[in-house]
Amino acid sequence: MYKKLGLALLYAGIAYLLYVYGQDILAWVEASNHVLLVTFISICLALFPVIPYPLVGGIIGAAFGPLLGGVITWIGSAAGSILMFLFVRYGYQEWGNRLLHRHNRLGQMTALFENHAFLTILFFRLIPFIPSFIINVYSALSRVSFIAYALASSLGKIPAMLLYAMVGDSLMTEPRNIVVTIGVYGAFISLMLLIYRIWLRKQSLKRAASDI
Repeated sequence: MYKKLGLALLYAGIAYLLYVYGQDILAWVEASNHVLLVTFISICLALFPVIPYPLVGGIIGAAFGPLLGGVITWIGSAAGSILMFLFVRYGYQEWGNRLLHRHNRLGQMTALFENHAFLTILFFRLIPFIPSFIINVYSALSRVSFIAYALASSLGKIPAMLLYAMVGDSLMTEPRNIVVTIGVYGAFISLMLLIYRIWLRKQSLKRAASDI
């Protein structure tokens, strides 16, 4: 009990400090050329999401360009998600597991998620409007292995992080490119959703066939 409470208070305290000084931090990032320090800050801002990470990625992209900015943004987001996963799993998995399996329907959904964790996390990461925090916490509370989560989560974040950096860079250099960039990414997301829907349908057919 004390461990859970202490971890929650520590997390809330750091998040509050980042919220209070967030604008100053972003202003420093925008004017900085220290790659390692900016990478560390991007990890902190991903781990404590008090500032929308697309904004962080856009500022980093504007400061460092689409390629290096995209790499920094991706490292920050991937590392922050992994640290969040470890934070929740270390402090709250035992309690969360009971919660996820308390109700039959939620337990069945969680079991399905655990059986296909890699692909499910990968596809969810490719969809930027699904909150990263929810994926991090749900995965950590479940029985998903750390390796499967870390690989799927990190790979799935690559397109979105590049998008944020490219949009930020385009705002500073060539604003007309933003429409093309978002259009290409929208087509990519639509394709991924179609593939995921087909995969889910095949899984349903397999389960139906095995029940016969």
